[in-house]
Amino acid sequence: MLILAIGDIIGRPGRQAVQKLLPGLKEQYGPDLVIANIENIAGGFGATPETATEIINAGADVLTSGNHIWAQKEIFPFLDSEMPILRPLNYPPGVSGKGYIISGSTMVVNLIGRTFMGNYDCPFRAMDSLLELQQEPKVIIVDFHAEATSEKVAMGRYLDGRVSAVLGTHTHVGTIDTIVLPQGTAYVTDIGMTGPTNSIIGDDADNVLQRFLTALPHRLSVGKGTVTFNAVLVRVDADSGKAMSIDRICREVE
Repeated sequence: MLILAIGDIIGRPGRQAVQKLLPGLKEQYGPDLVIANIENIAGGFGATPETATEIINAGADVLTSGNHIWAQKEIFPFLDSEMPILRPLNYPPGVSGKGYIISGSTMVVNLIGRTFMGNYDCPFRAMDSLLELQQEPKVIIVDFHAEATSEKVAMGRYLDGRVSAVLGTHTHVGTIDTIVLPQGTAYVTDIGMTGPTNSIIGDDADNVLQRFLTALPHRLSVGKGTVTFNAVLVRVDADSGKAMSIDRICREVE
């Protein structure tokens, strides 16, 4: 089976790129499941029910997120609804939302890292607990939303042979290390972003530079112009849950 995973979608430009490209990609590759990280789809910070629905209507089956999912309060009630949207699994007990979902014959899990990120529960042990409780389905895809490359690589190695793929998000900078690990888990440190190319990780470059140059708070806005669409396509043996390949997809949208 084929899984298409789209990197962090940034604001309206990112949403429009998904709406423009995803139908054609689905026709070209015929993925069985489309996963999209939507934690920055609403003005570059968080998600709303309306923007999340746009991505679902464009063809995404499961929406993953990260630390910014709490930025827009309108989305909170939908985290406990039937909308296929995830928040990281390793938030403390009692937090709204779900950290995994079973879509068809695939489980999708959302984790968040701790290094340079925040005081979350241990993502490694959270995943252990989930795998102990949940034996099926065979195909398990993990969106690991983390800052440190070392933590992401460690998660890939830790889960090698236990899940079908560990796909990094959050940094918005795609990495070249797509690989199938020795025990059959597809891995990439970061899928990259679907957002403005002429920007600083999706935000207007001048605004971000003012933060660096002055060390003062400065309001950020989503960049403009050509959009880069970053995704990965993972091929998995449905019977064993082992990955057979992982390939990058990179497109530009004017």
